[in-house]
Amino acid sequence: MSHSAVVSQAGAVSVSIGNERSLRRSVFKNNSISFNSKSWSSSLALNQKTTNVRDAKRYTSRTICMSVQQTSCSKVTVSPIELEDPNDPPLNLYKPKESYTAKIVSVERVVGPKAPGETCHIVIDHDGNLPYWEGQSYGVIPPGENPKKPGAPHNVRLYSIASTRYGDFFDGKTASLCVRRAVYYDPETGKEDPSKNGVCSNFLCDSKPGDKIQITGPSGKVMLLPEKDPKATHIMIATGTGVAPYRGYLRRMFMENVPNRTFGGLAWLFLGVANTDSLLYDDEFTKYLKDHPENFRYDKALSREEKNKKGGKMYVQDKIEEYSDEIFKLLDNGAHIYFCGLKGMMPGIQDTLKRVAEERGESWDLKLSQLRKNKQWHVEVY
Repeated sequence: MSHSAVVSQAGAVSVSIGNERSLRRSVFKNNSISFNSKSWSSSLALNQKTTNVRDAKRYTSRTICMSVQQTSCSKVTVSPIELEDPNDPPLNLYKPKESYTAKIVSVERVVGPKAPGETCHIVIDHDGNLPYWEGQSYGVIPPGENPKKPGAPHNVRLYSIASTRYGDFFDGKTASLCVRRAVYYDPETGKEDPSKNGVCSNFLCDSKPGDKIQITGPSGKVMLLPEKDPKATHIMIATGTGVAPYRGYLRRMFMENVPNRTFGGLAWLFLGVANTDSLLYDDEFTKYLKDHPENFRYDKALSREEKNKKGGKMYVQDKIEEYSDEIFKLLDNGAHIYFCGLKGMMPGIQDTLKRVAEERGESWDLKLSQLRKNKQWHVEVY
């Protein structure tokens, strides 16, 4: 999921790491380690290199749920567990003037032939040097010159990370992005105008394994997953690639075997896309629904295939209205609610919530104020 850089938040397999005991003693003393130091990530990466091959070739032989389509594993052992130790999230370890050079591992188209546009799942190898938490974003600096500032690099583009802190290979060395290729069509001719296409999204979707990529970050606190209460309710609302952070949440809840992190609450995902071919990570979400029916709910709004109760297109706000009584009761009981996707989704959702609140004899403005005060309301739109 991409958003403008002006948003400032915004069978089990085991992977061993060198001498874990000495690493834990020397780097993570007394659980007081801070992520916000490059020396930390360098120390961790150095220890990891003792048992892991550095470049992207190490991934080609892996078969442990690496593909976004492969969800046969129930619980996967992750490492390094020291990624759980810091009390605070990593923030801005690398900045635009001192970005980190990572490598592309893979680029995989994740929508069907009838989907409008192309969306890709992109795995990036940061070799353990750019740790992040679920719900954070990476900045990407595409190659080339900024047309508005001759001689200067392009501006940073922010993308929500679509993996857990352990990455798609569960070894803490990769991060994944969900990117829709931005293509511009001339309204008069109907033809594509490459000169106006999205620079960064096309760079990412056209990337090949081994290509270098300049990364900044990680950034963002508003979408961090609150985990103090393992039985909490999380209502996640997304349009399109806005599903990215939720994939990370759900893999952490249902796919990964993280010590002392057993999720026993309710995760409820609402995903709005154009049609069935546009669904993202549907195989993963459907598997969670099958394996964890008491802890996961999954509702889809397919605007070009379904109708709402008024006979119009089915948008995500229509699904919210359908379950509004239940959603409001969950919010009254402390549920967290998240919104991620195009900013155009919010007015319709807000109107729906306001109308439902008034029907219940409540003031939506007061309720929203209370949700924000209680830190139950999480929004990242672009």
